[in-house]
Amino acid sequence: MNSEDAKLQNLLRASQPMPALPPRFQQNVWRRIEDSEAPAISESWLDALAALILRPRFAVTAAVVLLLAGISIGTREGRQLARQDAQMNYLAAVAPHAIR
Repeated sequence: MNSEDAKLQNLLRASQPMPALPPRFQQNVWRRIEDSEAPAISESWLDALAALILRPRFAVTAAVVLLLAGISIGTREGRQLARQDAQMNYLAAVAPHAIR
């Protein structure tokens, strides 16, 4: 390096302004860091339930529970419809004119 390059570098270093930091800058930086590390709070119980169900280990369990609930409700409704049909068929066989 020649002397002119050294002079230029010194001049460039001296010409760079050092901006003043805003008030309480360091406190705000640490507060933001702490906020980002804090666990997120769910907005409602429904969000918490959805977050729990969407975890991979609970997703299969939730799907099985919903499937079993659907099967049991469908079976119960089917039995009620079959019972009503049987009652209507019996009534039609015993008193065919009473149904009208």
